[in-house]
Amino acid sequence: MGYIPFAPGTFGSAAGLLLWAVLPASPLVQLATILALFVLGSWSGSVAERHFGRTDPGQVVLDEVMGMLITLFMNPVGAWGVFGAFLLFRIADIIKPFPANKLERLPGGVGVMADDAMAAVYANLALRLALALGNRVFG
Repeated sequence: MGYIPFAPGTFGSAAGLLLWAVLPASPLVQLATILALFVLGSWSGSVAERHFGRTDPGQVVLDEVMGMLITLFMNPVGAWGVFGAFLLFRIADIIKPFPANKLERLPGGVGVMADDAMAAVYANLALRLALALGNRVFG
């Protein structure tokens, strides 16, 4: 998906939604998957940076896949919540609020993965807030 000439991160995020949809609802399984993706992405991100000769190459989208899993982690969502999670993560990933913008400077693949992980934590919290407000308003 990283070779798609436009918006590879958006397509990577969509792949993350698909993975989330097929994973068991177990928080333990989801957490293990997130950790495994972080480790795999850190290694492969370093390899990709050497191969492409630049930091955080667009061809790497495993960070977006992991980011979607973090955004949705332990959030009870329906279809609208999944759509909201997608939008919130894409916004946070593009804006990269502090400290995500600093984490991307970490060396190698750890930097590739860490900034998206932090952006996803923000998106997860924003989704929780939106769900709580929605439940309060629409009860």
